[in-house]
Amino acid sequence: MGYTLDEIPNDITRKTPASFEPSLDYVVVKIPRWAFEKFPGVNPTLGPQMKSVGEVMAIGRTFKEALGKGLRSLEIGDWRKDIRKRWSLADIRRPTRERLFQVFSLLHEGITLEQITRATGYDPGWWPKPHRTGH
Repeated sequence: MGYTLDEIPNDITRKTPASFEPSLDYVVVKIPRWAFEKFPGVNPTLGPQMKSVGEVMAIGRTFKEALGKGLRSLEIGDWRKDIRKRWSLADIRRPTRERLFQVFSLLHEGITLEQITRATGYDPGWWPKPHRTGH
């Protein structure tokens, strides 16, 4: 159309340009999509090589909201069934597409973040901080 983003007024504020970074805080989560069932014989262990068939991106006001939106966007059916299974720390030592659900399950069972960090090698700095509601 011949305009640059700094020449277009923001539809909401009518004062700032469309190029202005929103002042609202948000969290973005990207989750890879694996479909090993399409490739019989492929080793499902995840490593540095690319094995995903795509990814989803979700935006939310909190990590929890963005992650939930992302999981639903994967369109993998009822992913909560993997959370309800009984997993062990030994299960999460091997990186697979189920690992996120295994970690959820183990956290629900009372396994500590420190134990999960030791078993997975995850950087403890990425763990979301507990949200305190004041109740």
